[in-house]
Amino acid sequence: MRLILLGAPGAGKGTQAARLSDKLNIPHISTGDIFRINIKNETELGKTAKEYIDKGMLVPDELTINIVKQRLLDDDCKNGFILDGFPRTIPQAEYLEKALEEIETDIDHVVNIDVSDKEIIERVSGRRVCPNCGATFHTVYKQTKEANVCDVCKAGVIQRDDDKEDTVISRLKTYHEQTEPLIDFYTKKSKILNVVGQREINDTTKTVFNILGV
Repeated sequence: MRLILLGAPGAGKGTQAARLSDKLNIPHISTGDIFRINIKNETELGKTAKEYIDKGMLVPDELTINIVKQRLLDDDCKNGFILDGFPRTIPQAEYLEKALEEIETDIDHVVNIDVSDKEIIERVSGRRVCPNCGATFHTVYKQTKEANVCDVCKAGVIQRDDDKEDTVISRLKTYHEQTEPLIDFYTKKSKILNVVGQREINDTTKTVFNILGV
């Protein structure tokens, strides 16, 4: 099965992609991971991408899709894959279509995890992490036993800059402007499967599995 997971930042795409990967035994692919691997291995594509990243510039769509295309040619993708966080824009989706045609495959389904902005802001801005052991907590849903102290290692928990409300609102604005149009793009191709993201992660997983029939 060849899947794309769509959804706003904080909707839970990464978690569901990882669970689908385990369930279907197919790789969970994120562009961030692909960039890191190519840069670490000093591939030609990785070296070129690093030049842009080091300058604080966005990696051009054509280069990004070439890196994704190379990843999809790996043996572990023969039975399928899950793309998480890509494509992010209509032009990237069009590049992806051409690349998939070239390797004689196509996307089966696009799972869109729908969560309201209000819920996402509450979820993400309430998140707290331990910089020492990596444990995660939430000011509402998973409070620390002792205020602002990690239950696991007793270090002080923090709010990451990416999780601050102003940052979350800014990321949501970018999502609505650039990525949300992909829902209509893939709806017209009869590939969209809409899932309402639940507060309980396991409930969302159950819905995703059911809609995919796995």
